[in-house]
Amino acid sequence: KQSANLEVGTQISSYLSVSGKTNAHLTAPKIVRYQGTGVRKSEFPNTLHVDFFNDSMKIDSRIDAQYGSYMENDKKVLLKNHVVASNTLGDTLFTDELWWDQIAEKFYTDKKVIISKNYRRDYFVGNKGMTCDQNLTNLHLFEIESNSYTTYQDSSGQKAPPPPPPAPVIKPGRK
Repeated sequence: KQSANLEVGTQISSYLSVSGKTNAHLTAPKIVRYQGTGVRKSEFPNTLHVDFFNDSMKIDSRIDAQYGSYMENDKKVLLKNHVVASNTLGDTLFTDELWWDQIAEKFYTDKKVIISKNYRRDYFVGNKGMTCDQNLTNLHLFEIESNSYTTYQDSSGQKAPPPPPPAPVIKPGRK
């Protein structure tokens, strides 16, 4: 569907690249694209899913959200409502609002965020947000909640128990 400054598409599957490097695959049931002389943006009103690739084109992290808005001029994406990001290292991020800077390949938010790392062996809550790389590394939390914790290997020399199974990937329900 199309008008002078508006395009609507369904069953979206798009590969995203920056400087000729393919770094993500986006899927969504619907896109609404606003074009014109001002700010160009695309909205994903009915959920979206993104797989992020490493240099070998293997998925190293993924993200799901109920809503997304891509500001084409700035190369930034605002993700909202039940945002869940995870990586292949067993780290998972939960928040209600997250920005993705495509150029810097970073996630950031000033909203409360919960991070489960190392297959739930570590748990952190950032009450005033965080920044990290898009593969959930180089994490910086702001105002860490007191019930956050991390676990350390037993110093007695005993082997640590095997990690629990990976947390299930939670995909938002389609509307």
